[in-house]
Amino acid sequence: MVAAAITAALAFGSLSCDSLDDDRVPVAPVNIVFPTVAEWNVYGVSGALTWKRFIREQRVPSNFPYVATTYTGFGGVLLVCDVAGTPKAYDLSCPVERKQSVRVFINTDDEHLAECPECGSRYNVFSLDGHPVSGVAAEKGYALRDYNVGPGMAGEYMVVSFKR
Repeated sequence: MVAAAITAALAFGSLSCDSLDDDRVPVAPVNIVFPTVAEWNVYGVSGALTWKRFIREQRVPSNFPYVATTYTGFGGVLLVCDVAGTPKAYDLSCPVERKQSVRVFINTDDEHLAECPECGSRYNVFSLDGHPVSGVAAEKGYALRDYNVGPGMAGEYMVVSFKR
């Protein structure tokens, strides 16, 4: 675990803020609304290192109350709770592959990193804001596209939305 933290820190340190590209995944609408605390407790994330995937076209999660105004980005949304307990969201599409069907997954066997099944790139979504830590993405400085997560403007408990 310590070696992984050092590797991640070195990978992050070798990339300046100017060289990270989180705009490779095409822009697509994002709007996931959790109207109440109860819905957030069922479908949201509540505790460090927890995550959920939202893919409207596949009805993932299957029991989530999708409505006409729910949008889940280009390849879906990865909603996580980082190590500090803060909810964050990223597009599931790998920025190297740039295909809706090639989605990162959380590899629980390998340090809880998001990993691409095609190119093998790995991203730290729990403490480095979706920055790449290995693979082609780290070599080229491709980060996951991130989204806003916070209280809704119309009284909703939490909303995941596109960053402007």
